[in-house]
Amino acid sequence: MEIQAITDKQEKQHIVRSVLEALPEWFGIEESREEYIRKSAGLPLFAAYDGERPVGFICLQQTGKDTAEICVMGVLEKYHRHGIGRALFARAKDLAVQHGYSFLQVKTVQMGKYSDYDDTNRFYISLGFKEFEVFPLLWDEQNPCQVYVMSLR
Repeated sequence: MEIQAITDKQEKQHIVRSVLEALPEWFGIEESREEYIRKSAGLPLFAAYDGERPVGFICLQQTGKDTAEICVMGVLEKYHRHGIGRALFARAKDLAVQHGYSFLQVKTVQMGKYSDYDDTNRFYISLGFKEFEVFPLLWDEQNPCQVYVMSLR
């Protein structure tokens, strides 16, 4: 498995589209998925490759003077639990530290709503993220937004 920093805007969007469209359990809302694809072109992105095939990615965005966020991340389901998400996160975290951010944050659906998202929550917790706040209506009533944070200092 190889992790690469991707700089070409079209390549970023191609990678994000190919991975997110293969993950309908997490990214089945077309409007949201298309927004992630659109935004990814202008943001730092790392991709994981199995040979020449992109199998995962992570994309960061600045959300405040001292904070970066995992804007969107996806790993093809066949490659879950193979360390790819951790390797992608390590590269993104290193970049955030290099840019002088004090915190990383990530948003996901609150634990206890859906088993797929419970796995996502456990993944972020295993990386060292801490629960920060739940916004019950940020997305919609069925998908309360859980915010996790991590100190980088």
